[in-house]
Parts: sequence; C-alpha cells; structure tokens
Amino acid sequence: MQTLAYGLPRLGEKRQYKSLLERFWSGKLSKSDLLAGMEDLEKERLSTYATYVDIYPAAELSLYDPMLDLAVAVGLIPERFQPYQGLESYFRMARGAQALEMTKWFNTNYHYLVPEWEEPLHLQAQPEFYLSQSSFAKRLGYDGAMPTLIGPYTFLALSKKQGHLLTPDEIERYADALLPVYERLLADLQAAGASGFLIQEPAFVLDDPLVPLIGYLYHKLARFPLYLLTYYESVDFYSRLVELPVRGIGLDLVAGRTNKEAIMQYGFPEDKVLIAGIIDGRSVWRANLIEKAKEVEGLSKRAKDIWLAPSAPLSFLPLTKAPEKKIPLLVWDRLSFAKEKLQELRLLKAYIEGDASVQGEVEATAALWQGESLGYHPPTRERVRSLVEKDFHREMPYTERVRLQSQHLNLPSFPTTTIGSFPQTEDLRALRKAYREGKLSEPEYKERIRQKIAEVIRYQEALGLDVLVHGEFERSDMVEFFAERLEGFAITEQGWVLSYGSRVYRAPIIYGDVWRPKPMTVEEIAYAQSLTQKPVKGMLTGPVTILNWSYAPPHKSKEEVAYEIALAIQDEVRDLETAGIRVIQIDEPAFREGAPLKRKDWSEYFRWAVRAFRLASRALPQTQIHSHMCYSEFEDILPYIWEMDFDVVSIEASRSKGTLVEEFRRFPQWDRQIGLGVYDIHSPAIPTAEAMASVIEAARRALPDELIWVNPDCGLKTRRWEEVTPALQNMVQAARAAREQVRAGS
Repeated sequence: MQTLAYGLPRLGEKRQYKSLLERFWSGKLSKSDLLAGMEDLEKERLSTYATYVDIYPAAELSLYDPMLDLAVAVGLIPERFQPYQGLESYFRMARGAQALEMTKWFNTNYHYLVPEWEEPLHLQAQPEFYLSQSSFAKRLGYDGAMPTLIGPYTFLALSKKQGHLLTPDEIERYADALLPVYERLLADLQAAGASGFLIQEPAFVLDDPLVPLIGYLYHKLARFPLYLLTYYESVDFYSRLVELPVRGIGLDLVAGRTNKEAIMQYGFPEDKVLIAGIIDGRSVWRANLIEKAKEVEGLSKRAKDIWLAPSAPLSFLPLTKAPEKKIPLLVWDRLSFAKEKLQELRLLKAYIEGDASVQGEVEATAALWQGESLGYHPPTRERVRSLVEKDFHREMPYTERVRLQSQHLNLPSFPTTTIGSFPQTEDLRALRKAYREGKLSEPEYKERIRQKIAEVIRYQEALGLDVLVHGEFERSDMVEFFAERLEGFAITEQGWVLSYGSRVYRAPIIYGDVWRPKPMTVEEIAYAQSLTQKPVKGMLTGPVTILNWSYAPPHKSKEEVAYEIALAIQDEVRDLETAGIRVIQIDEPAFREGAPLKRKDWSEYFRWAVRAFRLASRALPQTQIHSHMCYSEFEDILPYIWEMDFDVVSIEASRSKGTLVEEFRRFPQWDRQIGLGVYDIHSPAIPTAEAMASVIEAARRALPDELIWVNPDCGLKTRRWEEVTPALQNMVQAARAAREQVRAGS
C-alpha cells in the first residue's frame, strides 16, 4: 500500500511565495532572484512531501495559476499577448491591462485564469516550465515525484471563447488541436525521466461530461503512464471511467458520496491502482482513523491495489497548525491542516499494515468528538428553532421599496460608489499590528482610525462619488473581521490560504454556535456618516459568504450555521438603521461558489442560502440593501439571485467586457439595480474613462438606465493610492458622460 498527496499550499512556511512575487512585481527583485527563491521554496515543499508520503507531484509550484501554466505550455496565448516573451508576457496575461478573465475554481474560493480560444489556432508546445521543475526534483533525488498537469478535458471544459464557456461542439473540435501539443508535453517529460504523470481531471465530476470525448482523449494518450485524479464530487460514468487505459484512478470518497457505492457494487479493475481519496482534503478537522481503516478494509475487498490519498488537493488548507498558539486547546487538538493531513495518511497506512506502535494514537482519534459539543449557546439554538416564514421576508416588495428609497436618497442617474475598502497601506497594517501587540492603546488606535475615515470621506467627496464608504481601515479581511467579533469562531495567526496570484486570507474556523455579543461596525460607520451629507454605506459580509469562506464545524448542518450567522448580521443591520444608516451593503461573493457541483443538489442549497441572506437583510423598506458578487459564473443561477430580494447588486463587468449583463437582460423577471464593475481592481493597470464608458454603453443596450450603477468590480484594499485615484477619476468621468448622453437624448 502506498500513500499519495498533492496540492500542498504553495505559500510556504513564511509566506515566501507571496513575498517573492510582490517584490518581483514592484521591481525589488530580479527575475533570476525570483526563480532562485522559488527553487528554495520547491525544495521545502518536496522535502515535506517526501517526509510523509510515497508519491507526490513535481511541476506543481505555479508562478501564478496552473491553468495559465498549461495555456502557455500548449501555446494557447491570445493575440493581444503576442509575441510571447516569457515572464513579462506570463504576468501580463495574469494581471495586465487586458488580463485573462478570472473565475472561481469549482466550488472553492480560489480564482483561476480562464484560457481563451481564438482562431486561427497556432498551438505549439512550450514545455519549459514543466521540464525545469521536474528535472529540478530529479536532481535533488526526489524519485517519488511525478509531474502533475491539468488534464486535457478539464482544460477544455473550463476554457472560454468570446466570453462564453466552450460549447460541446467547440470542445470536441478544439480537442483535436490540443491533443498533439499535450502529447508533446508528456513525451518531452517522459524523455527527461518522468516515471508517471498525475493528471488532474476534476471536470469529470461535473454534470453531463462528454464521455465519448474523454474516452477518445485518453485512448490517444494510452502510451503514457497516467494516474487520473478526480475530486470534489462523484463521477457519474464510473463504468466507463474504469475502462480508460490509465495506470490509476483517483476518486473522492468524502465529497463523492456515490463513488464508494460504485466501487462496492461494480468492483475495481485489477490492472489499475485505486487512488482512494479517504482523508478529507478540504476540512480542517482530524479524521477518525479507526473509521477510515474500516473503510479501506471494505475497499480492499473490491480493489487489488490501493493508494491512500486526500479526497482533493490540499491547496485550500492552511499549511500547518503548528504555529497556532491562540486557538483554544480543545479546538486545536481536533485540527488537521495540510501537513497534518500528510501525517494522517502516514499514520493510517502504518495502522493498516499492522504497526503496533501507532495503535494508541490511531484509537485516540476516534474519541476526539465524543462528549459535549464545543461552543454550545442555548439562546442561539432557541432563536434558530423559533424562526417562522415571515422572518425570511421584507415588509414591502421591491417595487414599493424602490420609490421610498429614491425619494430618500435622491441620487443621480448612473450613481457612482465603490465596493467598500480603500488601499491597505503599509502604515495602516503597521497601525493595526501595533494595536494587536499592545503597543498602541485602544483610544489611540480608534483616534487614528477616525483620522483615516475622515480623510477618505473628504477624498470621495472631492472625487464626486455619490454613495460613500468609510474605507474599512479597521478591517483586515471581510470575513475574518466579523469572525473576530462573533462567538463560535477560532481565528488563526498563520493560517493563510491563497485566493489568487499572491492574494491571501485567513479562513476562520467555526467550532461552536455563532452569536453576536455586541455591535461590530456601527461606531465607525456612524462616525463616517456624521462627516458628510451624502449617504455612507454600512458594510457587512453576508452569512453565506462568512460560512463558505470559513471552515464549517463537523456534525452540524450548514443551514443551521448559516441561520445563526444571519441572525447576528440582522442584529447589526438593525443597529445601523438606528444609527441613521440608510444604505447597507451585505456582500455575498461566495453565494455561487458554495453551490454543489451537481445541479440536482442545487435546489436544496439555494433554498437555505437565499433564506439566510433574506434573514440577514430584513431591513426597513426605506433602507437600500446592496449585495456584492464577483468573479463567478452567475448566468445559470439568476433566478436564485433574484430571490435574494436585495435592491442593488454589484458584479464584475470589466474582464468579461460586460457580457454578463446580457444574461440579466435575458431573465424576464429582472427588475433590480445593477452596479457594474467597470474597473478591474485585480490589475495594477489604470483603466481609461473611454474603456469604462464602453462597458456602461454595453449595459445601456441591455438594461434600462435607471437600473445601472457604476463602481469598481471589487474592493480597493490591494491597490495603491496612485493607481486608485486616476482610475476612480476616470470612472466618475465615464458615469457623468453617460448622464450627459441621457440628457442629450442618446
């Protein structure tokens, strides 16, 4: 029996990955020093893998995104980035003025770069990235390392052409163009000494896969020693999957509820390795290894050769719990981050193989969750039990609310605003750090934050924005900030997770019942409103996003947790209203990504997700409720979004060139206001007023003018002031130009 793991978080023990990239982008690090630093990080990663497991990836440490790596390696480089000039072009594709579109990777909080197909095709294999990393692992003596690549089917299934996912016909046509260069990549890697390949095909678990095409692709690649990895859900074509000419097949036995049933019912081929995804690769909680051993025992009756593996890549877990000193001990004992998952695999293997020295440790895992549940709070549970249907509805329908809000707010056409945060500069981070470490008293800290708020209110008024924000200078992360102020959450000190590029966040851990002991945002937002006659938005994070961007507790339904969080947010909404705030934004960027991958499970998820948002946003009719969603595929969930019953929703419209707006037009019931994300904040490039005006114009062709707001596509915390100021000036100019066109009758 062997163990395999993959997807070890690429940040490194000291977040070296983030530091290397950001120093390189700012011109403080040369290309050679960047690559040397990445090699040092790869040594650390390979050493970690080899310490605990038998088989692990080479060529896994992307410089930005694995989908971008493969796009470059097969020569799928749009004309606007030609001629391709190495790292300069690579990072232009990732974060330049006309960067590739970003969207969520399956149902995770990671954003991948979407490959673009355009004709005529000029694909050409460029295997340098994979060759250099694979040969590096081999030189260091890591013979257990196999090159890993995104599989050809997943690459095609997640690609786009002219802003839309490829149709089945296009996937089949472009497969013939992709195959020769993909074969060339594998052949070059094999010639360089690769003994096998870990091919990641998570798109196999999506609805309606093109099974004949999958068979065609893998029969064409049959000469290579391939180990397929599927994850995040069950595969619906098991009998055809196990017939593919590959060496091994990885199946998610945690999220994939029917995978195990298929194995037990139909068996598993003797000539293939079953890569059993037995340890939960997406949960931070330790496994009951006694139960896992019994599960493997059952599988061994149907599969001759088994490798133990995580259920999914470990990419979206913190690296290790070792440095965490502030998490309650009873919670810490139950945690298992990425490194600890590797240890669990090693321990499970030893136990199954009869190593008596690990028996006590394995048996102890079975007792972890016995006894009283952590963080039990009876009043919160009673509140959830007492909810009735009217608690999930606002007092007045939108068609009546909108008139009240319009009279109260008196906004111009195409009103301008931002999503919430302004640049989080070094001095601001140093200020928060000094406060956390006790070097700055609470009164001193609050006064400094007030100064920042006053400055940003004056700044926004000078720009001419219509609805202002307080800047969120007291906040680190949009979920972590609220988790720190709610009971039932544990906050890590070093539990960083990658969201895209070098952007990281610390996902909170929900371990108990969630409730709000006191107001969380009222003081700062009410102060900001006192400084201006213009409306200031109350800025809150929605219950579905707080839940989806945290690690959920074991043995408790997500619906129950979502309602607990929603009630806490509802309490905050009411306190903001009492303080005179009449525009409140409840952000739900994770609303779509939390949806199950199988459409048959959507209705149940969206039932409680919609109700959780409505419970949180049950405001007075005259209070205008905004929500923000970004970088997800919304086209197929518009009915659920409409049911959320907000007044304004802000979306991304810059990288997708406003094509999403067309989908709203095609939804006949749509009558809500839309904030167009005309400014791509994920790129340091400064958009022109003309570029933003073109997005507004595209929206005007699809939607009535009275529904359109103008804003950036996300918060501005990651940008610099020298980028933000001209971009917002151009944005206000574009909105004013649209108003002039209306006045001129065009």
